[in-house]
Amino acid sequence: MKQEIKIGVTYTGTDEKHSNYVQWLKGNEQIEIITLSPLHTEMDSIQNFDGIVLSGGIDTHPKFYNSSITDYPNAPQHFNEKRDEFEIAVFEISQQNSIPLLAICRGMQLVNCILGGNLKQDIGTISNAIHRFEQHDKAHGINIVPGSLLHEITAIERTVINSAHHQAIDIVGKGLVINCTADDGTVEGIEWQDKDNKSFFLGVQWHPERMYKFHLNDSPATKSIRNIFINAIKNKIATH
Repeated sequence: MKQEIKIGVTYTGTDEKHSNYVQWLKGNEQIEIITLSPLHTEMDSIQNFDGIVLSGGIDTHPKFYNSSITDYPNAPQHFNEKRDEFEIAVFEISQQNSIPLLAICRGMQLVNCILGGNLKQDIGTISNAIHRFEQHDKAHGINIVPGSLLHEITAIERTVINSAHHQAIDIVGKGLVINCTADDGTVEGIEWQDKDNKSFFLGVQWHPERMYKFHLNDSPATKSIRNIFINAIKNKIATH
C-alpha cells in the first residue's frame, strides 16, 4: 500500500488563506497537498487524487444557479467564472471516481448549485451582522441534526464555529440534506441524503482550517471533521 496520501485543494485566492488548508490537512502526517487551479492543473490528473477539498473564496457566478442577477448587495467586483467551471469539473470527476470530498464555505455552496440548488445572494443586514467577515471572522452557534453524518462525526448537537460569508444555501440541491443550521435558520452544512454506495462527502459553511484563530483547534467542528476526512481517504486507499 502506498505511504503518502495525496489531497488536491482548490486555490482559495490568496497564499495566506491557502496555507491554512495545507497546515490543517497535513497535521502531523505524511500527506502531500497539491494546489488545484484552472491555470496549473491538468484535468486528467484529478482522478489520481486520494481526496479533494473545494475551498472558500469569492461568490459563484449567479449563472451557475440559473440567476441573471449579478448586481446584489455585497457582490464581488469581478466574478471568476473560470474557477467556477474548473471546480464544477473537479466535482464531477471526484464523483465519477469515488474520491472523498470536503467542501468548505464557497465550495459547499458550489456543490449545492451543481446539484440543482440555489443560493440566497445576500443574507441581509441582520444575518450579515452574525455571519459576514468584517476585518475578522465572526463566531456563532450551530445546531447539528441528530442522526446526520455530521452528528456522527462530532458527537454533539450544538457547538460554536467561525463565520465569513454573506451568501447561503436557499433551495437544497438534489440528493442533499441539511445537517446543521445557525440560530437564524441559515444553512451551515450539507451531506448526502442517501449515503449508500457513495463516497464520503461533507459540506460546511464555516472554515475549520482556521478555527485555530479562535483557539478552537480541538473543537469537533474542526478536528473531528479533518480526522474523518483523512480516515475516509485511508479506507478508500486500503480497499483499492
